[in-house]
Amino acid sequence: MKSGFVAIIGRPNSGKSTLLNQILGEKIAIVTHKAQTTRNAILGIYNKENLQIVFVDTPGIHNAETSLGSYMNKEAMSQAAGTDVICYIVDGKKGLTKDDDAILKRAFSYGIPVFLLVNKIDEMSNASIVKRLAYAAENYEFAEIVPISALDGNNVDNLLSTIENYLHDNICYYPTDARTNMTIDFRIAEIIREKVILNTYEEVPHLAAVKVDEIKEGKSKVFIEASIICNKATHKGIIIGRNGSMLKKINDAATADIHELFGKRIILSLYVKVEEDWLNKDKRLFELGYFSDDQDE
Repeated sequence: MKSGFVAIIGRPNSGKSTLLNQILGEKIAIVTHKAQTTRNAILGIYNKENLQIVFVDTPGIHNAETSLGSYMNKEAMSQAAGTDVICYIVDGKKGLTKDDDAILKRAFSYGIPVFLLVNKIDEMSNASIVKRLAYAAENYEFAEIVPISALDGNNVDNLLSTIENYLHDNICYYPTDARTNMTIDFRIAEIIREKVILNTYEEVPHLAAVKVDEIKEGKSKVFIEASIICNKATHKGIIIGRNGSMLKKINDAATADIHELFGKRIILSLYVKVEEDWLNKDKRLFELGYFSDDQDE
């Protein structure tokens, strides 16, 4: 068999998580239209006869202004350094820009094959696609350049076949029925955070985190308590909404998705807590799962 690890990196909103979900055929990584949705590296495991590809979906690399932002950038690049292939994904409508150059310089320095994935070809003319591919081929040393649509799956099968040619391990790293190594607590927290992002506005989504406090699973019901942690009292008010309307909306949407994980009735209790400047407190970030034990790059 063939197996190996593939990092999906890029700037925010380039389509990393959408691509991972498309490859796996189910929702593993949360997806929103807002930048910096992904905060942790998320593993998605693609299994096929005699083939296992472990994809690492990483946070969007951006100009960090907080400790959390710095963590996200470190997480993305450190995960990429240990893989067999790096897939650098860009929004094809925007193409490669100067903002990509510093990231790519570091990616190339690892000595790992770097693919360029030109995403969103479903929204581009053939002439625009050819222009993007030609520019990339002339100005960068990519091992492969692959146009794709992460949203509708166009040319994703070709991407998988191309990746397979670069894999040399013959170890089954995870059970063949596995889709992710993420804990159930993590997946629940991410689902809730996704609903906060989708239903709130301005800076609120970027200044909120979720922690699962308790899970009690019975024969027909699952009782879950979780805390939504926000940065300011005003944000707490926005998340709760008038007469609790926003919190109920978030709860209902999250409950529907969490039900898919268990196949049982979900009783979800959400609490909103204020912790000012939690994004810059390393100890709290660690408790929330945003720091590993080793913070050195």
